[in-house]
Amino acid sequence: MAAANIRVNKLSVLELLKTGQEVPFLIPEYQRPYSWGDDEVITLFDDLWEFSIDRTQEGGARSYFLGSIVSYKENEVSQIIDGQQRLTSLFLLLRAIFKNLESEENKTAEVTNFISKIKPALWKENEMTGLEDRGQMLLTSDVVSDSGNEILRRILERGETLPNATDNYSRNYNKFAELYEIKAKHSPNQIYHFINAVLNHTILLPIDADDQETALTIFNTLNNRGLPLSDADIFKSYLYKRLDDEGKSDFIRKWKELESDAADVSESIQSLFYYHMFYIRAKEGDEKTTTPGVRKYFLEKNKNRLTVDVIDELAESLHLWKVVKGRAIIEDEPWSKNMDIRKILDCLSSYTNEFWKYPVSIYYMRYKDTEEFETLFLKFLRKFLVMLITRFMERPTVSAVKGDILKLNVQIINSCHPEFAAGFDEKNLDDEYAQQAESVRTDNLIIRPHARIERMVMKLWAYSCEDQEGLLPPYWEIEHIFPQTWDTKYYTLGDEEISDKLHHIGNKLPLEKKLNISASNNYFFKKKEKYKESQIAISKKLGQSSLEDWNMDNVDTNDERICKTIKDLFKKWVEGYEPANILESDKPVPTEEELAMIKMLKEKGLI
Repeated sequence: MAAANIRVNKLSVLELLKTGQEVPFLIPEYQRPYSWGDDEVITLFDDLWEFSIDRTQEGGARSYFLGSIVSYKENEVSQIIDGQQRLTSLFLLLRAIFKNLESEENKTAEVTNFISKIKPALWKENEMTGLEDRGQMLLTSDVVSDSGNEILRRILERGETLPNATDNYSRNYNKFAELYEIKAKHSPNQIYHFINAVLNHTILLPIDADDQETALTIFNTLNNRGLPLSDADIFKSYLYKRLDDEGKSDFIRKWKELESDAADVSESIQSLFYYHMFYIRAKEGDEKTTTPGVRKYFLEKNKNRLTVDVIDELAESLHLWKVVKGRAIIEDEPWSKNMDIRKILDCLSSYTNEFWKYPVSIYYMRYKDTEEFETLFLKFLRKFLVMLITRFMERPTVSAVKGDILKLNVQIINSCHPEFAAGFDEKNLDDEYAQQAESVRTDNLIIRPHARIERMVMKLWAYSCEDQEGLLPPYWEIEHIFPQTWDTKYYTLGDEEISDKLHHIGNKLPLEKKLNISASNNYFFKKKEKYKESQIAISKKLGQSSLEDWNMDNVDTNDERICKTIKDLFKKWVEGYEPANILESDKPVPTEEELAMIKMLKEKGLI
């Protein structure tokens, strides 16, 4: 692969803008709308004004650096990747200055000079006559969903805004004009120094790349002012350009809705594309553990992975995350009301990384329209949770399940009952002593779970209580029943023994954050009153118990009870997943076309 060709220049504002005569500037579709407001406009103007004064002083600054502009050339225009806010503002400032100069009745030599300088920085010139064509400005914007694109065009062409306009282009243009007129009135001798400083001594650093990929890489490396462009921004542009006017309007409406809905549950369209990539990979039978870049994957040549239908598929997939993260109930999706499913999903959401999301979202997208989805989904989720917890307990590394997850993804596409191993890696031992040692090993993995999976185990323990009807509150903390800071006047156990048992799961409870703060490090008989107020069943029960004290014997007893409960659940869920216990497990899996037909018939109310 050839090295990227990057051209870096140091140019004045006038020199840079005049390059637009050969290659006009374009703010591409995937950029965010123009967002500068009064603060940025006033700061820029005041800084340039102070600089122009400083230049006239002995030993003053010779130039003012305004930053870099990152771009690449495509279709005979310079696509602006970084610097669009500053570049657009400079065009608005110069247009405001030009209008003021042009309105001068008695044009001095300075006015005539600057008029002639600014014209080729704003508009295309006729090569034969040298006259400007004000209908061909050197900066245009194609930003998707920005209604101001035409407003910018009108301002640059005519130098006027509509009455009571509130868009950023109009407001900033009017603000520049106002600031300029004030300075021109009160400091007429300085105003021409100001124009000269802006045009000839304000410096920009244009960085021109050969292609979009290189330009985006440069931008993401340099950018420290705001959110970098995401792959989703690029995809939006890619899809938008391929639609007719009616299709564009519908697409933007859907995109905005999806963006808003995703933000409501702290997701992003970028994340949805990432999850969707694993769904497509699974359908293609891709089990490779190397994860490709999202943009590279979707835009790979001859694969046709990015079509306009993706917006509807992402909207469907978001339903799952509305349930998981937004605790919503989805209309016409009965499974979203199933509290057993919701509890397992809540447990999964506390897993140490995002690997759990891929099989779950793939299973959902593949089978959500099948008749037995609710039953099948619950059985799958339960066994999958057992797999994740036990694997991480035995091998607490980020990649503990990565390879198996990629294989499972593909299996899910092929079967609603994918085969995968779950549970502790227990040995088939004949010796009674060895069996006992193995049991102790697995018990210890539950009693002292790794810190990165502790909340997941605590949730599972809390949900095992039959009295826990709903989900745990969103904000809860792990409460140490026997406090982490204790008074040795009352407890004489050795420090090492106490320190170890303090962190056993048998000494912990999930407790609402406010109650946990109130409970503090008080002794048990005082903390019981706070436990009684809890909406978490296992904590409330302990608060209502007849226990007057809590000691290390209680921790041991609780450890044993929790271990037995969790291991019994694991066994029940794994055995309950066996083919004989799956409803009609040998029933043929519907094809993609059949699922689409079922969906269409449901939407029309025919089934």
